[in-house]
Amino acid sequence: MLITNLNDQLRRDENSRASVYPDSLGFWTIGIGICVDSRKNCGLFPEEIDFIFENRVKKNEAALSAEFPWTDALDEVRRGALLNMVFEMGLRGLGDFHQFLAALEAKNYSAAAVAMLDSLWARSQSPARAQRLSQQILTGVWQ
Repeated sequence: MLITNLNDQLRRDENSRASVYPDSLGFWTIGIGICVDSRKNCGLFPEEIDFIFENRVKKNEAALSAEFPWTDALDEVRRGALLNMVFEMGLRGLGDFHQFLAALEAKNYSAAAVAMLDSLWARSQSPARAQRLSQQILTGVWQ
């Protein structure tokens, strides 16, 4: 690889990984040599946190539209509840909520709210979040 600039040099020397990994000294690192280990007093800058967050929200919005195009017709509040779920459990996780999604697509919000709560996620993984989001689906009001 011909190196002609700093970015190419750093990409070669630091490598690139999509998930956290220990660097050569055992400190937790992400991406291209970005230390995020509190033992070394390092981490992401606030603007990096915001960028990653906003980027993930946009990616999730696009993925939700691609997988479930009917969700584009939902009001912002109910679609927001779906995106909240996707943010936590991924699109595949949301896809496992068959009865919930069918009721929501039919705009049967009360049945959708009940179906959402009939899950391991609601019972033990994120019960407070599930309660809030089920109310959001039921009422169309941000919770």
